[in-house]
Amino acid sequence: MEPTPDFVLPIPAADTPLSEEEFLQQVRQAWQVCERFDLQTEIWRGQILRAVRDRYRHQGDERGIGFQQWLQEHEISKRRADDLIQLADRADELLKERPLPPEAIARFSKRAFLETAAADPEVQALITQAAQAAAAGDRITHREVRQLQAEWTALHSDLLPPVVRQKASDRTLAPRYVAPLVKELEKLPPQQQQELSQELASDPSVETVKEITATARQLSRYLEAAPQIQALKTHPVDLEQVLIEAQRLEQLQTVADLLQQAAQLESTIARLYTTWQRLSHLSDRLYQESGASTPQLQALLEALDFLSGDMVQIDLAGQTIKLHIFSESQTRAPEF
Repeated sequence: MEPTPDFVLPIPAADTPLSEEEFLQQVRQAWQVCERFDLQTEIWRGQILRAVRDRYRHQGDERGIGFQQWLQEHEISKRRADDLIQLADRADELLKERPLPPEAIARFSKRAFLETAAADPEVQALITQAAQAAAAGDRITHREVRQLQAEWTALHSDLLPPVVRQKASDRTLAPRYVAPLVKELEKLPPQQQQELSQELASDPSVETVKEITATARQLSRYLEAAPQIQALKTHPVDLEQVLIEAQRLEQLQTVADLLQQAAQLESTIARLYTTWQRLSHLSDRLYQESGASTPQLQALLEALDFLSGDMVQIDLAGQTIKLHIFSESQTRAPEF
């Protein structure tokens, strides 16, 4: 591996003796060094951009106008700059606690590095140790980091009964089965969490873990979809009893699917009505601006009348579908 060239970053403090020309020259030189590297390059670029941003801030440019102009001159988008600065900040935090040599940093993908910086300290220790011990050419991916973080969270989650945490810890219950369960349990209210945890404690087997994971997923979908449905506000239903009855009949999956489809249909109706209003408005405007001298425009409007009028008509799978939409000035809601 080639030796890392000196990376000199100009200090953006207000009392720096550097002139504007000297500061920008050092920035250009540091940027050129980055051309030869991968993740380390991205970290250095973020540090450079942060230095430039802070330089303008120390000069009183709190709104960031000067920094944005500098980015435009160097053909760097604001989003790209923000991503690189975030990477540099995360790198500073991680490498301050767990210094890594350049060859170890080179084994991370950018996303893996960011995932590691955001992980629990214990996970960071495991990942950074693996990066230093890895053979040349080995890579650390964000999926590996994310999986390790999920498993670590599962092993220490209070949502799981102690017997399950113990089994996951001694690997008699694979953490890869437990991690998805914790993820789904976190979405549920405390009452449902407690009920499922008690059920799991009575039979901490792989089959039970899978079943409860599926149940928790269905419950979260049910609880997420129900409040979104306007029809249930117009005609109130005891959703708690619905849940109990659906579970008794082992139809929770069906009910969850039903509510999700209902919420999706209402959303689709709202988008359809808004789009229909826009189309009708444009058709009316074009009709007013055109006349007998524009026969083709008239033909276009006539053809689109099946979509812009009160009766919308389309052909679907060999069938003619008609939807009657009331105009906005009427008091009744859209009727289909």
